[in-house]
Amino acid sequence: MSTIPITKHGAELLKEELHRLKHIDRPSVINSISEARAQGDLSENAEYDAAKEKQGFIEGRIQELESKLSGAQIIDPASLDVTGRVVFGATVDLVYLQDGSKVTYQIVGDDEADIAYNKISISSPTARALIGKEEGDVVAVQAPGGNREVEILAVRYI
Repeated sequence: MSTIPITKHGAELLKEELHRLKHIDRPSVINSISEARAQGDLSENAEYDAAKEKQGFIEGRIQELESKLSGAQIIDPASLDVTGRVVFGATVDLVYLQDGSKVTYQIVGDDEADIAYNKISISSPTARALIGKEEGDVVAVQAPGGNREVEILAVRYI
């Protein structure tokens, strides 16, 4: 099994979700199934069917999270010593050369990517183009919206 990179913060979020699923959601759905069973005929019991379906979802998500965490390579960006180079976990300040707009992205794992928080996946076109580059470099990014050039203004490890 290959390792999957994830930031320390992303791993903590997955662990919190796993804990919630195991210690809050799972017991709750088991209780719901017991209550639905007590109502009698299960063949026409919508509450029982819904609870069993929810239980299946919870158990599947627990397995998925355990698998991801067992194969995760947890990286703490603050402990990186790569001086100015863009690597996994780096926070990068960019300027788009076409229009002068500035943006800041953190390069994270696939599971923790969220463009609303300027966290982009390591497998995104922008991240792939930036990896290995340094402050001051101009990089061509081939994205679905078209080719764009960006200049790396700063690289931070926070």
